[in-house]
Amino acid sequence: MYKPFSLFKIILRRFFVVLAGLLSLPVVVFLPISTRSRIYSYLHRYWLKTSNKPVWLKQTEHGAKELY
Repeated sequence: MYKPFSLFKIILRRFFVVLAGLLSLPVVVFLPISTRSRIYSYLHRYWLKTSNKPVWLKQTEHGAKELY
């Protein structure tokens, strides 16, 4: 049902996250911590995404495997 992304697309997404994180760093330093956390949380979710499956669903399945 869910399709994994190609290796090229994953690498491209991660390159974008690193670039966006570095470019936003000078601006983000002066923002409140709550806003800064939200921005970097979004970048982290974007980094983790390797298929069109929602990240929260993938993490939930991964957590269930550790418990059982």
